[in-house]
Amino acid sequence: MSLTLWLSLLVICVLGAMSPGPSLAVVLRQTVSNGRGHGILAGCAHAVGVGLWAAMTVWGLGVLVNEYPLLYQLITWAGAAYLVWLGITALCMAATPALAAEQGQRESHWQAACSGALISLLNPKLAVFFTALFSQFVSPEQSMTDQLILVLTAALVDGVWYTLVALLFSRPALLAWLRLHLKRVEQLTGIVLIGLAIRVAIP
Repeated sequence: MSLTLWLSLLVICVLGAMSPGPSLAVVLRQTVSNGRGHGILAGCAHAVGVGLWAAMTVWGLGVLVNEYPLLYQLITWAGAAYLVWLGITALCMAATPALAAEQGQRESHWQAACSGALISLLNPKLAVFFTALFSQFVSPEQSMTDQLILVLTAALVDGVWYTLVALLFSRPALLAWLRLHLKRVEQLTGIVLIGLAIRVAIP
């Protein structure tokens, strides 16, 4: 793969990762509610999910999802249900933020990783995105090395972006302000996630 072609891929992946959506909301919630480490872990786990979608797309799953609308719809509904669950969890946390803080109730690192991974794995739009994207870069004679470059670029860009998000929003002054308004943050997160779920479930 030429450097020019790879740079084109890199720019598109960066723009795709920076698009606001449920993934950003989940990483922000983990960072504000549980700390920098949780946010970074959620972002890295999300990147693993993105990498899996990218790999499966390169090897044909993206085409499969496009060819079988019912499969796509089922995965979409599963993703919407997960968003609703996350939204309700955030709203419940908003109801008693002070109590949760006093009792030190923080999600485990495993829960943070699961939230990041599932939000990407249950997003079939990633298959559609990568199908459209990789159609410009994949060719019949392409080597396995080039395919790995495609997959790793998508995953690493995603992981780096959400790590930067977690680092930015965990800066002491900003984090202190966000935690002071944790109830509003949780309420907004819950409403956004449920709204996104409705948007996903009802095209």
